[in-house]
Amino acid sequence: MDGTIPVTVSGDTVSRSFTTSRRGFLAATGGAVAAAAVYGFSAAPAWADPRFPQNPFTLGIASGDPTPDGIVLWTRLAPEPQAADGMGGMPPYQVQVNWQVATDPGFRNVVKAGSERATPELAHSVHAEVSGLRPSADYWYRFRVGNEESPVGHTRTAPAAGSDPSRVTFGLASCQSWAGGRYAAYRTMAQEDLDLVVHVGDYTYEGRNHESLADFRNNHAKYKSSVDLQAAHAKFPFVVTFDDHEVENNWADGISQPDNESSNDPERFLQLRANAFQAYYEHLPLRRPQRPTGPDMVLYRRLDYGNLARFHVLDTRQYRSDQLTENFPGGPQHPDVYDPSRTLMGGEQEQWLFQGLASSPAGWNVIAQQTMMAQYDYDPGETLSVNHDQWDGYVISRNRLTNFIAQQAPANPVVLSGDWHAAFANDLLRDYANPASKVVATEFVGTSISSGCGWAQAIKNGLPANPHTRYINPDKRGWTRCTATPEGFRSDYLVVESAADTVSPAVVDASFRVRNGHAGAERI
Repeated sequence: MDGTIPVTVSGDTVSRSFTTSRRGFLAATGGAVAAAAVYGFSAAPAWADPRFPQNPFTLGIASGDPTPDGIVLWTRLAPEPQAADGMGGMPPYQVQVNWQVATDPGFRNVVKAGSERATPELAHSVHAEVSGLRPSADYWYRFRVGNEESPVGHTRTAPAAGSDPSRVTFGLASCQSWAGGRYAAYRTMAQEDLDLVVHVGDYTYEGRNHESLADFRNNHAKYKSSVDLQAAHAKFPFVVTFDDHEVENNWADGISQPDNESSNDPERFLQLRANAFQAYYEHLPLRRPQRPTGPDMVLYRRLDYGNLARFHVLDTRQYRSDQLTENFPGGPQHPDVYDPSRTLMGGEQEQWLFQGLASSPAGWNVIAQQTMMAQYDYDPGETLSVNHDQWDGYVISRNRLTNFIAQQAPANPVVLSGDWHAAFANDLLRDYANPASKVVATEFVGTSISSGCGWAQAIKNGLPANPHTRYINPDKRGWTRCTATPEGFRSDYLVVESAADTVSPAVVDASFRVRNGHAGAERI
């Protein structure tokens, strides 16, 4: 954006102090940006009469994290979304953005309205947390800034606490490398009637040179320019969690991958991580508790859908021990996978998950997380060959979870996973060395939206060594439609002709069910 845009400034510049994170990191990252990320205020003056030479809603709109009485609404003002400075072509001023929620798409019955400040510290993103809505209800929403109006979005609230809904239907998505920005899976998903979409990571893929906040902002803006992704966000509320590629391939806690330039400089990687986290928050419909503080972001959380389903949303990147090997797609099992000091979730999140499972009133406990939980042996011979970035590299963490499930018997645990660009249906066993071991839960691994699986043949070769795996498809891209009812949980694996196809429908490649009270996948 050039300097000819009319700007009216009012108000005084303000400054605030802020506290450091648990790593003592924020003090070195620049006060105004870090403070705004923590507390939501802005040091920027107000733009009293905003006028835009072109559409500021280029990145679309979205809703997320539904509750029985509310939703969070998202947009970002970016008339020039790929501006080199990462500011989307916006001037350095606060802007008031108005929003409306109605019970009809024509907005004849507006039931909620308000305004939010879009600030330069958060790339003029908006996260409006709306409350006071009816449970299990459809709503339409829109934004307005100056004389500009956003597209209209649709969303749906969760069922009332203690209610007994007859079903919840949702999409499972992951792994959407850019590939030109046309996503056949999202195009076909947007034609469905879903209550929500659960995205378990790799929403973006980092570039090898991505390190600054502007780098990560512009990468998200590129992804958000997809008409297919925008259509899905405008149709359904999303519940999101990240995996590795939103930050860096195979990162683990504060540890960079070995071949990255920041791998020998922990502070440099924490700065990279802080930038990636902030850009992630700025571009997705997340609530205030998920707003990052420098390199820290509390992303694990739970959502209830009455007495039918509880969603336990995990973060298996930020607290994990470093990977033991980089062998790909698999390698000999490292003996330290049985080291009790190693963790995938971190102690605090692990106890939070156990507590949430133990106290859950729901008939289905849906654990939405990133990497494949079931063991998968890539060697059809006598040697065990596993991928150490997945739960196979953290066997003690997996054993603690499966033993807890076996002993405490929370109702119907179902694990949803992504990461591997391939579809799987797995029985989760208490002991993989014994094929007759007790099945404690079921795992559905969704294929990728668009990311290819160059190791597809290795997956196929290993299938005979994994009798607990009921289904694989590493060749097709798509998404998974999941339906929970009091009687059962069903997963339909929908695949598309190609990731960039703009015409062909998605077709069901396979369907599986879990019967209430009976762990394990049954093919329909």
